Amino acid sequence: MISPAPTDPVSPCQSCGACCAYSANWPRFTVEDDAALDAIPAELVNARLSGMRCEGERCCALSGRVGEATACTIYALRPEVCRECQPGDPECGIARRRHGLAPLRAGE
Repeated sequence: MISPAPTDPVSPCQSCGACCAYSANWPRFTVEDDAALDAIPAELVNARLSGMRCEGERCCALSGRVGEATACTIYALRPEVCRECQPGDPECGIARRRHGLAPLRAGE
């Protein structure tokens, strides 16, 4: 299942962003090929070249306010781990709890 685009009005991700502000060690690069990694703006990649650069625990590609209105500034180029994250999955629930947000049901 592919996550809805952040501009999709039914996407709960537009009013969340918790997964993108959960850990300085996430999102990490996993199975991206060189072309996909090269497409991500260099200023958004961490110094170890292992994932996205973060300010604190927040991914630098995240815009907006967590829990209110958010968007990924590189949505079409985002890492595979971001593509795999689904609204309501266990990881979503952990991130939402950390930000004091109510859980979603999978597929919501």
